[in-house]
Amino acid sequence: MLFEPRSGRLAAWGNALLAGLVSPDEAASSIVGEDAVHRVSGLPGEPGPVGLTLALGRLRVLGVSGLRVALPAPGHPLGLSGPAEFNARALEAEEAVVAVGAALGLVPEVAEAGPAGDLHVSVTWHCLPVREAPPADVPSLGEAERELAEALREATGVLTRLDVAGSGPVAEAALSAYRARAEAGRDVLAPGYPPRAVRVLALAQRVDLMVSLAYENGPGGAVAASEMAARSEALRPVERVARRALVAAYNAAVEERERG
Repeated sequence: MLFEPRSGRLAAWGNALLAGLVSPDEAASSIVGEDAVHRVSGLPGEPGPVGLTLALGRLRVLGVSGLRVALPAPGHPLGLSGPAEFNARALEAEEAVVAVGAALGLVPEVAEAGPAGDLHVSVTWHCLPVREAPPADVPSLGEAERELAEALREATGVLTRLDVAGSGPVAEAALSAYRARAEAGRDVLAPGYPPRAVRVLALAQRVDLMVSLAYENGPGGAVAASEMAARSEALRPVERVARRALVAAYNAAVEERERG
């Protein structure tokens, strides 16, 4: 499955709504996607959790002019600016959305119920105060694109030598799904994003898919502990680059508007 964080959907379609490019209902429906329901808790002025449509309207009233994505990992607070409580919640969730124009951030809490294949997924976005400061370690689109191309070449070479680049029916099915999506020209971002952001996001998702397949398909020919360590060593920087590129792509609409 291609990596499409919920924070990315919220930021992308929230930005499109704030720019007046989509209706509130279209934005909310696109953010929810295949989940059952999304609600927002802790919004200033709201005594309890509210639906996405109302929440997005409330954020606009509070002065929010854009939404940025954060995809932190241990030792890498990507897209975060503090304070410690918000950073800790975002790190636990591995994602968050940070508002532009108001010192607020949103962290998702996902709940699942029901049997496998028929899961009912509900998401509560917890609204918390954030520090108004530049986000950590977010590259430009140009930097992200160059980093991705280089990382993809290096990782492919190493994984091929270790015989762990991904094979078998599961890998083939995932790759086929990726190709079908790419060929169908499915929009991976909301209206208002520059073409380069769409290109960078698609490449980052492809890199993330390659890394996931390498992990999921076991050690392959990398039987020795030293070879397995080499695989992890090869994948770690690629994962980091892919996450940086995802954040750069999702944040591109805000960055472009701020540049005027």
